[in-house]
Amino acid sequence: MTPRLTELFEQAYRELRPRAPMPEFEVRYYRFANISNTIRLREGKLLVRLSDLLEGAPEPVLYAILHILIAKLYRKPVDVAQAARYRKHTGSQALAEKIHLIRQMRGRKRIAGPRGQHYDLDQIFDALNLRFFHGLMARPQMTWSSNHSLRSLGHYDPAHNTIVVSLVFDRPNVPRYAIDYLVYHEMLHLRHPVKLRGSRRSVHPAAFREDEKLFPQLAEAREFLKRLGNLD
Repeated sequence: MTPRLTELFEQAYRELRPRAPMPEFEVRYYRFANISNTIRLREGKLLVRLSDLLEGAPEPVLYAILHILIAKLYRKPVDVAQAARYRKHTGSQALAEKIHLIRQMRGRKRIAGPRGQHYDLDQIFDALNLRFFHGLMARPQMTWSSNHSLRSLGHYDPAHNTIVVSLVFDRPNVPRYAIDYLVYHEMLHLRHPVKLRGSRRSVHPAAFREDEKLFPQLAEAREFLKRLGNLD
């Protein structure tokens, strides 16, 4: 724990809890695979872990992170200016490139494979590729998730070039148009990568949404997915 991190934590804590005694705490950088920052209360001691990707960040940014963590732990309002400062730093192009590289180096991706009991994701991708992209899109790794997740039905991971589909779709009662749409949606993330606009990430730009409208059973598929969970 560096002396400067100690000072910044104390300042942020006193600002948010001016009447509370200063607790025992520990603030350290930790080797996460992305920008993860955590705070835990263990046996009366606050344990703060900051991503080592933030080492060297300006002190106002570090202060903003500590402010946000403490505020969330004690259910205090997060200062708008501090939140904006953090978003601006983490939304920078330079940091985004660094995160992408680190995720490739450190992150581990569990690959269950594309073949399920009822659907083969490779076959679905290839059929959609011919149907909507003239067969010109390179196929990423396709895999089923390790569980029947309803929280995330599908996502594209650019760091590992992988499309993951929840096992909840590998059932005989799931209509083909629903899983086709889900995979098509994730394919559009390959065609329209996430872009940064200032400190904001543009995940579904206008061009993405226009291409999505080309799916003929869009309304039915969205309604089916809405009953299941969320799509990233």
